[in-house]
Amino acid sequence: MSENNKPSGSKGGRMRPQGGPMAMMKGEKARDFSGTMKKLTTYLRVYRISIIFVFILAAVSAGLSVAGPKILGKATTKLFEGILAKIAGTGNIDFTYIRNIIFILIALYVLSALFSYIQGWIMSSVSMKVSYNMRKELSEKINRMPLRYFDGTNHGEVLSRITNDVDTLSQTLNQSLSQIITSVTTVVGVLIMMLTISWQLTLVALIMIPLSFLLIMVIVKNSQRFFKEQQNFLGNVNGHVEEMYSAHIVIKAFNGEKKSVEKFDKLNNQLFGSAWKSQFLTSIMMPLMNFVGNLGYVGVCIMGGYLAAKGTISVGDIQAFIQYVRQFTQPISQIANISNILQQTAASAERVFEFLSEEEEVADVTNPVNPETVNGNVEFKDVHFGYNPNNIIINDFSTSVKEGQRVAIVGPTGAGKTTMVKLLMRFYDVNEGAILVDGHDIREFRRGDLRSMFGMVLQDTWLYNGSIMENIRYGRLGASDDEVKQAAKAAHVDSFVHTLPDGYNMVLNEEASNVSQGQKQLLTIARAILSNPKILILDEATSSVDTRTEVQIQKAMNNLMQNRTSFIIAHRLSTIKDADLILVMSHGDIVEQGNHEELLAAGGVYANLYNSQFEKAMGDIAEDV
Repeated sequence: MSENNKPSGSKGGRMRPQGGPMAMMKGEKARDFSGTMKKLTTYLRVYRISIIFVFILAAVSAGLSVAGPKILGKATTKLFEGILAKIAGTGNIDFTYIRNIIFILIALYVLSALFSYIQGWIMSSVSMKVSYNMRKELSEKINRMPLRYFDGTNHGEVLSRITNDVDTLSQTLNQSLSQIITSVTTVVGVLIMMLTISWQLTLVALIMIPLSFLLIMVIVKNSQRFFKEQQNFLGNVNGHVEEMYSAHIVIKAFNGEKKSVEKFDKLNNQLFGSAWKSQFLTSIMMPLMNFVGNLGYVGVCIMGGYLAAKGTISVGDIQAFIQYVRQFTQPISQIANISNILQQTAASAERVFEFLSEEEEVADVTNPVNPETVNGNVEFKDVHFGYNPNNIIINDFSTSVKEGQRVAIVGPTGAGKTTMVKLLMRFYDVNEGAILVDGHDIREFRRGDLRSMFGMVLQDTWLYNGSIMENIRYGRLGASDDEVKQAAKAAHVDSFVHTLPDGYNMVLNEEASNVSQGQKQLLTIARAILSNPKILILDEATSSVDTRTEVQIQKAMNNLMQNRTSFIIAHRLSTIKDADLILVMSHGDIVEQGNHEELLAAGGVYANLYNSQFEKAMGDIAEDV
């Protein structure tokens, strides 16, 4: 960028939280819980048959488990009665009855486990499909978003929606939805079974429920605040880590390691404090619930003994009831925990849906201009533009460029040079005026068609982790190996590639540090040659290389610019002396235009810039001598 006026969004990143499900939660409440859950329900409608089937299986599985203790209680009662009869000499233990009960119990528990396995398998499939489709939609949404959005949005925040938030939704679908129906079915079923055994014992067990809910409400209310703080501090840590990593060379060059580590320690301590409090409060929920459950268990044992002594309840029913008390408190605890998870899930879903509902780029026209008919005539017509509509930085910009001309744009930093290029490629739309290509407003083209007409070589070379052949082929993915090599020869790449290990098959590392800066630039020029564009943009393409390499790059660029309309942004004015037209910009306006000789003769801004660079170059030569 050559502008100072562009808003700069702070970069962020993500760290994959380690640990259990709680480590992945966002921890903040949704602003519109009911509205978000309605959207999520609508989103899941396509999977409704699978989800309904899962709920049925979960309910049946829970129901079978609930029936177990009552049936087992009959076996206990029969065993107790048989022992008493044997002691009294009036009978024996009916082992046949007990054996049949055991077989029935085995069948019930096997079926319950089988249904639970099937519903878990189906729900895992649904959750993975939802995650896949949601990430796919988010990825496609990113490509439809205007660059203006990313200028003012933390990059780590966007990444977090695709990773952490979607992971939270996936875990909720995979674990919590079926657990909700299982827990509810278990609570209702157990309550019915308890009432069929003894309403007095049921009343003793239910007394503990209000106390349980009171403890849950207190814990959830206090933990939510710390979960929100935890997520805010996690975002700060993520952003700082990415900045440290992406700028580690600068940090080392200026001895900034100590300050950077101190800042990280401060942020990390804040994250530790809020995370510890939130996790601690969550972790004590189950022990407290177990404590309350044990109080109810004690009460049931005392009351059961009293009723058994009176002969109003059998020993087997007491044993079954004690099991039901255990089964009753656990799903209540699960429901309480799920309510907390659902709050976090709603917050994650809200963030995902917010991003999906963000304003997109203006839709392409329905009857676009055919790019094949374009020759390369370009006109800027009364263009006004500002990254912020209240701060216009391009004022009444007008110029006309003919097919095949080489147009250089020069001016001080912040003059608006690179902004004009971004407008030309429609990364941003003009506020007023129009940009025409062969008489057609660029808004009459599809964006993809418009950008396919351009080839770009930038100051910041972009090469990805792949072979040299693959990096050049990125300019035209369907190109053959021979076409790639022809482009490489035209860009003076072929000569140095043969000196590298594995030649065209050499894999560039993550930062392409296994080739020089000049070689990187030549590779991007080869990529542009392969794309065979109608219009070419060269943005400070030689600013970061030495003079000798610059000559080689200049030769490659001359091959690239042959018979193409070319826009050249350069600080080194010696590289654009042969341009057909030079536009001198200052504060978003064209203050001078003409060829090199005309502008020097005019003795204006261009002449002053050129002479100052020439005098500096001569001074450097004198010092070397």
